Amino acid sequence: MSMEMNNNEMDIFEIISHSGNARGLAFEALSAAEEFNFKKAEELIKQCEEEMITAHKTQTKLIQAELNGAASEKTLLMIHAQDHLMTAMSEQKLIEHMIRIVKKLAPKNEK
Repeated sequence: MSMEMNNNEMDIFEIISHSGNARGLAFEALSAAEEFNFKKAEELIKQCEEEMITAHKTQTKLIQAELNGAASEKTLLMIHAQDHLMTAMSEQKLIEHMIRIVKKLAPKNEK
C-alpha cells in the first residue's frame, strides 16, 4: 500500500481543512458578537464564507468528476469530509442568525 496521496485524497483533505477553518471563524465571530464587537464579527463571517466557498468548490469538483464518469471510491475519509462540510455549513447559518439576535438585543450604544 502506497503512502502517497492521490488527487482525491488531497481534495478530501482540502474540504476538511477549509471546512474546519470556516467553522472556527464562525465561532470566533460569535464570540466577537457576544462582546458587541459587530464589526469584527462581520469581518470574521466574511472570512468564514470565503473558506466555505473554497471547501464547497472542491466538493463540487469531486461531484462533477463522478458525474462525468470518474470512479470515486467511497471511503471513511470522504464521509468524514462531507460531515465536516455539512456541519460547518449548518453551524455557520445558525451562528449568523445568533449574531443577528445578539445585535438586536445589544444596548443601543453598542450597535
